Amino acid sequence: MNSKIIATLVLVFGSAVSSAECTTPEVPSLPAGDSASMEQMIAGQTAVKTFQAANIDYMSCVEKVMNDASALVEDASGDAKTTAQASFEKAQTTYNGAVSVEEDVAEKFNAAIRAYKDANPS
Repeated sequence: MNSKIIATLVLVFGSAVSSAECTTPEVPSLPAGDSASMEQMIAGQTAVKTFQAANIDYMSCVEKVMNDASALVEDASGDAKTTAQASFEKAQTTYNGAVSVEEDVAEKFNAAIRAYKDANPS
């Protein structure tokens, strides 16, 4: 494969992580469990589930970019290989960041649930 073609493909795939193709989901606002109503907690749970579903779609998109860049790394040489590797690493960092954000949202919502339960014993 021609090095210029590979470099162009890498730029296209590398930019896909930040393009409209892979749209980062908005992190939901979470209720303050110690002062939230049951309705607010349910709305928070719905928002978290919606975020998680959108984040799965986002991570799938980023994973495709990562796989495409990885394939280019295998086929490329020289500068094209270096560029492909950089695109792969950027996508991998983006993917890992999405996992971390999802874990953080889940952890914060679980803390809100515990605070709600403490403030509203049955």
